[in-house]
Amino acid sequence: MSTSPTSVQRAVSAASDWESNAQKQRAGKQPIEEIFGIDVFGWKTMHERLPKSVYKALQRVVHEGDVLHPSIADVVASAMKDWAAERGATHYTHWFQPMTGLTAEKHDGLIVPNGDGQVVLRLSGEELSQGEPDASSFPSGGLRATFEARGYTAWDVSSPAFIVRGQNHATLCIPTVFVSWNGEALDHKTPLLRSIDALNTQAMRILKLFGTDKGVGHIQATMGTEQEYFLIDRNMYFARPDLSTCERTLFGAMPPKHQQLDDHYFGSIPPRVLACMAEVEDELYRLGVPVKTRHNEVAPGQYEIAPVFEEMNIACDHQMLVMEALKRVSARFGLRAILHEKPFAGVNGSGKHCNWAIATDTGVNLLDPQDETHTNLQFLTFLTGVIRAVHLNGDLMRASIASAANDHRLGANEAPPAIISIFLGDMLTDIIEQLEKGTPSRTLKGGALDVGATTLPQIKRDSGDRNRTSPMAFTGNRFEFRAVGSSASVAWPCTVINTIVADSLGHIADEIEAAAGKDPTPAKLETAVKKILKGMVKDHKAVVFNGDNYTPEWHAEAERRGLVNLRSSVEAYPALASRQSGSLFKKHKVLSKAELESRIEVMYEKYAMQCEIEAQQMVLIARQMILPGAYEHQRRLAETVGATQGAGVDAGGVFSELEDFVELVNRFREKLDELDRAAGTDQGEAHASAAYLRGTVLPLMDDLRAIGDELEIRVASELWPMPSYRELLMLR
Repeated sequence: MSTSPTSVQRAVSAASDWESNAQKQRAGKQPIEEIFGIDVFGWKTMHERLPKSVYKALQRVVHEGDVLHPSIADVVASAMKDWAAERGATHYTHWFQPMTGLTAEKHDGLIVPNGDGQVVLRLSGEELSQGEPDASSFPSGGLRATFEARGYTAWDVSSPAFIVRGQNHATLCIPTVFVSWNGEALDHKTPLLRSIDALNTQAMRILKLFGTDKGVGHIQATMGTEQEYFLIDRNMYFARPDLSTCERTLFGAMPPKHQQLDDHYFGSIPPRVLACMAEVEDELYRLGVPVKTRHNEVAPGQYEIAPVFEEMNIACDHQMLVMEALKRVSARFGLRAILHEKPFAGVNGSGKHCNWAIATDTGVNLLDPQDETHTNLQFLTFLTGVIRAVHLNGDLMRASIASAANDHRLGANEAPPAIISIFLGDMLTDIIEQLEKGTPSRTLKGGALDVGATTLPQIKRDSGDRNRTSPMAFTGNRFEFRAVGSSASVAWPCTVINTIVADSLGHIADEIEAAAGKDPTPAKLETAVKKILKGMVKDHKAVVFNGDNYTPEWHAEAERRGLVNLRSSVEAYPALASRQSGSLFKKHKVLSKAELESRIEVMYEKYAMQCEIEAQQMVLIARQMILPGAYEHQRRLAETVGATQGAGVDAGGVFSELEDFVELVNRFREKLDELDRAAGTDQGEAHASAAYLRGTVLPLMDDLRAIGDELEIRVASELWPMPSYRELLMLR
């Protein structure tokens, strides 16, 4: 009756055969240096293939806000079509990011009949610039009714087109936004682009006041995202209905050894995994994704991939490509990439660390403190702007990363808690403390470390340590937002950060202009800035915390400081519906009232549906798999008792074991019936359903799991119907 031996045997076979299969797949492949970047229609390719006037016109569209003229689009479309056809593309698609959190695409052929019995390749400027997918079946949160199906995709000129390849196909993908017939944003990219514009507007005001805007065309937000994920054997993945349906295990007893010894973290990468990683990187290089880092993460079977920094819009697109590539390529090696935030209870969960910064188009990082930081008033202005933004909008940041999946991770041993705070480190903390008291006069230096061996160099010591428990940590020249979930699109939290920082920088610019004028002298500017920053540090320093964010003491301290602790998504979502949030998004033209309300509704709906699916799947696994295995084990125990007594031997020990086991099975069945009844209760609207599921159903699921995991420990291994944690996490 058990599928476990078969699935494990298949997994062992796949693990032993991966190398020969991989060699066959790689046969005839071009060297990486020959294929790097060739499947991206970026600025370099456009410079080579477009007339100079068209190329410059596109530059003005991206950097100066010019309107894309149809005649320009026609020229670009023709060049893009020729380029794609040379690389084997037969179809094109408008590639967009609806509010599902995933990507979407509808393929159209580049090959069309010419009416003469022949075919030609064609892509017009209109087809490049605009598409019309059916909008009715995508989440809209009430923005669109089902019978109002019209929606539009529009080419995002700032993000390069690319070609995605399969076994026998190649498709030209054109990054686009997705909006309704009324122009309302139905995607994540549109608000992101708006927030980048808002940040640019307010940051340029600060530069202009400091007189450092000369030669600067615009400010760009930058992003580098570290993606954590699990790789498990594909055969065992499909042998677990909870994993294949919910991407997380709903049952699973901890094995004696998991991550306690810290021997997996940064350890030697298993050969099959490393081969898979290399193939993923190969595909991503072709797509222009500048991946740089790969390593083992904390939990067995957990890994990380990270690119170098890019402009935020492109980085967010590339992050979606990373997730898709992990899913697609891992199957070739008999593996399955799992991006859920907490696929395995009791071990490290997966996040997505978003390294956020702002820079000029001339290459100046505005969050670089430089050597004598205490004299760098412009940096301190941007730094204080971020501190103020996070302090005033911590609840909004928490809501931006809220999801049913991330609730399992936030606050656990490896993840920052649901309290949003900022880590600055010793040097910056010392400077803002000086700033609060008056004029800063020193910058702490890190010096050098002599590790004591003549063959080793001295190590440059930073002025402060890092804090891996902080949800928003300054890490040298950027902020690392570590609370984002591994399965999430980074576009939405980036939109929130851009907007709140833009608002804070706008507030500072207003204050400076009121105190010193719009074109102040250096002396008046310095006096005004120091006074303004001093007051802001005093008002907002409560959000700065450099200690251990995991301790109970910090939770108590955070409450004293007035910082909110939104422990679940259901508690966090109302922050989006506050008057403050609505005014903020409307003021900076990032989201209208209707667009914001739609997103709140979509979030509640998704939370409720995910929890409902998990509860129903848990009931099915318990009834169809666990109980039959437990009953068979119970039957064996009963036969053993009867046989022992029949032989005239005292069966007291076995009888007691049988009694205990029967009592455990009965408790499991009773709790299962309770969950089944609760999960089938309709609460109506998504808000009410989410609250009910969080407060009633999820605790019942936890109770049922605890009993089920105890059963797993006691049932004979050949009777347990699913691969165990030991097999899932250890077999590579």
